[in-house]
Amino acid sequence: MKNKNWTLRYTLINVFYFVAFATIHGFAAVFLLSRDFSNTEVGIALALANILSVIGQPIVAGIVDRSSLVTNRRVLMAAAAIMLFGSLALCFISAPKPVIFALFVLIYTVQFIAMSILIAISFEYRSAGCKHNFGLARGLGSASFAVTAAVMGPVIEKSGPTVNMYVTVAVMVLMFAVVFFFRLPEDAGVSKADTAEKEEDAPTNNFIDFVRKYPMFMLFMLGVSCVFFSHNMLNDYLIQIIRHLGGGEAELGYAQFLQAILELPVMALMVFVLRKINAKAVLVFCMMAFLVKVVVMYLATGLPGMYASQSIQFFAYSVFIPTSAYYADKLMKGGDKVKGQAYINSAITLGGVFSNIVCGPVLDKHGVPAMLMVGIAVCLVGVAISVVSMTGRKRGVKNETF
Repeated sequence: MKNKNWTLRYTLINVFYFVAFATIHGFAAVFLLSRDFSNTEVGIALALANILSVIGQPIVAGIVDRSSLVTNRRVLMAAAAIMLFGSLALCFISAPKPVIFALFVLIYTVQFIAMSILIAISFEYRSAGCKHNFGLARGLGSASFAVTAAVMGPVIEKSGPTVNMYVTVAVMVLMFAVVFFFRLPEDAGVSKADTAEKEEDAPTNNFIDFVRKYPMFMLFMLGVSCVFFSHNMLNDYLIQIIRHLGGGEAELGYAQFLQAILELPVMALMVFVLRKINAKAVLVFCMMAFLVKVVVMYLATGLPGMYASQSIQFFAYSVFIPTSAYYADKLMKGGDKVKGQAYINSAITLGGVFSNIVCGPVLDKHGVPAMLMVGIAVCLVGVAISVVSMTGRKRGVKNETF
């Protein structure tokens, strides 16, 4: 197929998406606290958004897997439009807290739902012959998050958190435009329906059947949820941790820059690593790195320790994202590929649900050290479950070698 700069175009989508991820997700607590929300209320808002995302991601993925009209591309365009207008409203309205709460939960939820679609569209286009480097594009997305976080920290200190929403509006306009022109060419191979028929494997239409079909994968998803309890805790309450250690919003931006910029080289190179090393072994390794990260944060007595914890992102999240996407794509049959990516992101956000429900009140009542201890305990359980899922297999079925 004629080269149409697929890597560049897919990279731009990632860059614009993750700039908005930094402004919305990275500074969620800062924004809500500035609107007079308590730590507990921040936790409730983020937990609700995560719950809606956990429910919404498999539903949207199921529709995409079955429908020829609802495509990954169209869902991304719709998500960009919702985030654009939701952020625009938060820029200009002076509304009661319930309205701000509802709008923020909406854009936060849609942002998470869009993440699994952003991954799924990569594998869809690659299968259709539109070759591009997923790891490089995703890594540059992380780099854009890093730069945005570093820049926005000091800017927020001077201008206030509403500036986040102005930036979100701008990048969502750009993302919508790029996705609009990100179309499969007419000679791009077979359609989703043709692929499912060719592989003689129709989509799995309900959760119970999906669990029966992929039991070890779903056990792994449980482990992912526990590990990402601690990961989301560190991200969502990082400003409180930094203040506990003597820093502020500027240090928050620098910390987010550090962990995100480290993702670029790892994600770009994982495609080569996975040709040499079993994906399951890589996943076990990175899950253990998540545990080390939260332990180092607990042991930190000042900002250098916090930065050391953030640096472990190099071995944790940076490795997990491309490897889990590759693992799910290889494991899932043709009609379940979008759902496979959706369940990974649902597991991640489910960890965020419990993190927000538990950690907000713990933080309010007992402080940062107690919250981090809870994160260590839950993460340890997740690592144990992940090891079992990666070494176990369904009776009568050969264990995967990827």
